[in-house]
Amino acid sequence: MELREIEIFLTLAEELHFGRTAERLHITPSRVSHVIKKQERRFGAPLFARTSRTVRLTPLGEELRDELLPAHQRIRRALERAAAHGRGATGELHAGYTTPWCAELLLRATEAFRDPYPGWSVRTREVSFGDPYGPLLRGELHIQIAEFPVFEPGITPGPVLFREPRALMLPADHPLAAGTTVSMEDLAEVPLLRLDNIRSRPAVDVHFPQRTPMGRLIPRGPSCASWHEVPVQVAAGFGTSIVAARAAEYHARPGIAFVPLRDGPTLDYGVLLPADGADSPVRAFVDLLRTLADTEHA
Repeated sequence: MELREIEIFLTLAEELHFGRTAERLHITPSRVSHVIKKQERRFGAPLFARTSRTVRLTPLGEELRDELLPAHQRIRRALERAAAHGRGATGELHAGYTTPWCAELLLRATEAFRDPYPGWSVRTREVSFGDPYGPLLRGELHIQIAEFPVFEPGITPGPVLFREPRALMLPADHPLAAGTTVSMEDLAEVPLLRLDNIRSRPAVDVHFPQRTPMGRLIPRGPSCASWHEVPVQVAAGFGTSIVAARAAEYHARPGIAFVPLRDGPTLDYGVLLPADGADSPVRAFVDLLRTLADTEHA
């Protein structure tokens, strides 16, 4: 198999969708299909099980992916390192984050980025909920990790890096705090705090739903101008907030409790990029983030 064929196979193994694979690799879906069929003829067995609606790896495909992926990553890093040395490229990449766990992923990527791009440094900064997309839109950041969904002119959503189970942050003396889990239906019994600056309707529906899945109205609590106000308001008994479950590891404080939500969608975090595109080091940094996130959540 040639290196390009390996890249097509591994990308399809990740995306499990011919159209998205073609889009990522800037080729046509028919080219992806042709290469995969060629590989399957070579091995004498299918690598993917395909229906009109789904694509999944066969056991042989899973085995081939697991064998090829580490080698492909080493080859790619070696080529990037050689190219960086050859160009003598230098620069500074600015990356933003909204949560501590996003910051930790960025810092791990920063360490790993020094190897293939020795002339580049990475500077990270927290992005305020009061101005969630301003630094990226103003060109102060090359990349940002933030909560999805994002529908903002001038910003292109990149790959989702991880999907977090959610929890309800609520006053420690609330009756629901004594349970092991809560349901989305329980939100009809508690006011939900809101953040002033979220304008996108899909984002509001995900983070601050107005009704439970059964259609019951969810009471609205006070609005907050920043995340740092939320735990204070919750501890004071003014409302609750839907958060990532791991927020309990970072934001625990007297007066609040975190109870896992047993239903509803995950809270997704992904890459945001300027709509006018990203240069090669930034794209390489995105790929590195994906690799590290996949390893962490494997």
